[in-house]
Amino acid sequence: MQLVLLGAPGAGKGTQGEFLEEQFNLVRIATGDLLRLAMAKETELGQQAKGYVSRGELVPDELVTELVQERLMAPDVATGFILDGFPRNVAQARSLDKFLQDNKRPSVTALYLEVDEAALLKRLTGRRVCPKCGASFHIVSRPPQKEGVCDACESGLVQRPDDTEEVIRHRLEVYARETEPVLGYYESKGLLVRIDGNGELKDIFQRILVALGEDKQ
Repeated sequence: MQLVLLGAPGAGKGTQGEFLEEQFNLVRIATGDLLRLAMAKETELGQQAKGYVSRGELVPDELVTELVQERLMAPDVATGFILDGFPRNVAQARSLDKFLQDNKRPSVTALYLEVDEAALLKRLTGRRVCPKCGASFHIVSRPPQKEGVCDACESGLVQRPDDTEEVIRHRLEVYARETEPVLGYYESKGLLVRIDGNGELKDIFQRILVALGEDKQ
């Protein structure tokens, strides 16, 4: 199984990706995590990416594509993967297609999580992350056991600089302009599956299972 998770910032790609990873024992590849790791290590790529992320802008294609393709070549990805945050434009989608074809791998299934803009803003402004281990929480829908403290490593949680309302609105504008055309790309190939991304996390995941034909109930 090779999946691509699509949706605006705050649509829940990370959470649903975690559910899918556990359900099907697949490798989840989150471009946000790859970039944050590169920035934390202060690699050349990470230093370049940091400026874009702090302004709520998209990191250039060549930087992200290099990270993703390197990860896809790892042995643990050979049996399947979940891509979260890539491709984010048509050029990246075409690049992914070519990579899969060159390596004799099947096409992806693109899952699109559709969420109302008001809900996106509420989700993102309430998100808190652990700067040490990368765990993500939400002050309303997914609060930590102890307020302001990571469940996994007990570090203090923070709000990412790109989760302020001003930056979020800019990110949504960028998404609409550059990423939404990817939906048309996959739809034209018959690879797009639309999922109602509003509501409770478990309900959304159940819709995904039904759409994939994996609902065992």
